[in-house]
Amino acid sequence: MKKIIALLLAVMMLASVLAACGGNNNGGSNGGAAKGDVFQGEDNVTLLVWAPEAAVELTQQLCEEFKSEHSDKNITIDVKPQEEGDVAAQILNDPSVAGDVFSFACDQMNRLDKSKVLDPVPKAEDNLGIDYVSEVKGRDSEASVEAATMKGELLAYPETGENGYYLVYDKSVVSDEDAKTFEGVLEACRKAGKKFNMDAGNGFYSCMFMFTGGLEIQGLNDEGVQQFNSYDEEKVVDSLEAFANLFHEYSDIFQSDNVDKTGSGMAQNPRSVAAGIDGSWNAATVKSKLGDDYGAAKLPTINIKGTDTQIISMSGYKLIGVNAQSKAPYTAHALANYLAGEKCQLARAEKLSWSPSNKVAVESDTVKANLGSMACLEQAKFALPQVNIADTFWAPMGTLGNYLVKTKDITRDGIKTEFNKTITNIKDE
Repeated sequence: MKKIIALLLAVMMLASVLAACGGNNNGGSNGGAAKGDVFQGEDNVTLLVWAPEAAVELTQQLCEEFKSEHSDKNITIDVKPQEEGDVAAQILNDPSVAGDVFSFACDQMNRLDKSKVLDPVPKAEDNLGIDYVSEVKGRDSEASVEAATMKGELLAYPETGENGYYLVYDKSVVSDEDAKTFEGVLEACRKAGKKFNMDAGNGFYSCMFMFTGGLEIQGLNDEGVQQFNSYDEEKVVDSLEAFANLFHEYSDIFQSDNVDKTGSGMAQNPRSVAAGIDGSWNAATVKSKLGDDYGAAKLPTINIKGTDTQIISMSGYKLIGVNAQSKAPYTAHALANYLAGEKCQLARAEKLSWSPSNKVAVESDTVKANLGSMACLEQAKFALPQVNIADTFWAPMGTLGNYLVKTKDITRDGIKTEFNKTITNIKDE
């Protein structure tokens, strides 16, 4: 009997060792350290993934690679286009039919959190043998992790390190020296009879008019009202006035239109747009249209009261979330963690020119050789983070931008009145 018991104990110990060494010890995080059964027994799973149109094909490829790494599981993944800026509205319409895994812009974090549609990233304290939180915090930049965190809880996976905007220009028209100042860019465009395009009526871009004058967002108070720093009103108005003066001085070539019109204007033959403010998400497309004439740089300076002042923008992050109503939450988290990992971020940097949040990927030769990525990362040093922003921020800020561009016989007093109205509407709407 003793021999039988000893034999049974030996078999049990061997089984334990084999289980610990088995293939079910990570979530395909391309370099992660999650332990235990990350799938928690889930199998025969179908997932819907939402990705922006430009990234659908690559996302499908990466999802297939994830499936190959877990060939012992029966996983079906369907990738559908859904632009990040519309994700909150779409998922809140009916979370039960929304993507299990989806990319979204970080400014939507407040709405998604309030509605409890984000399934928090698994952490060690959940006692499931899964600790994606420690993995994310170890591999991604502190700023991107902060953007994915609400009230101390990590709610999403950083996908990019800079979802902001930068100056793109046709180098056959605008020189690198011209690109250093807003005045230089506009003058070069005028000499060539070409347009400069930016979406001045969109709060994401028009906020730069205030930010450059010293206004800063300071999160939300307990009632969810947008807070600002103790700004100098006269300096903010100085900035608004400087932008307005340039818009009117160069009204013949300044074009306030959707950001996509920058790239489409550069694609025409002959090119109708020589420079503009564009987003990192369009970098690969614009580069392909300009070819050897592709120029990219941080936003230029603008002369305010005789001083060349760096334009301050808003920087954001793309995040990957998991739907709290997913029928396969553990598989969804394993996939989200994989898509947010180093290998996938490098793939997006190479194919889409998206800047990584991953600390290793951002130092790669691929990123350093990409003008658009480097321009966005450089502008990030002069940008306010797109986090903890009230939904009421965007429309009034866009209205202010339109006012500066479209108002004839604009005056400083009028600008000051419109500025104070904007702040009031952001706080009161």
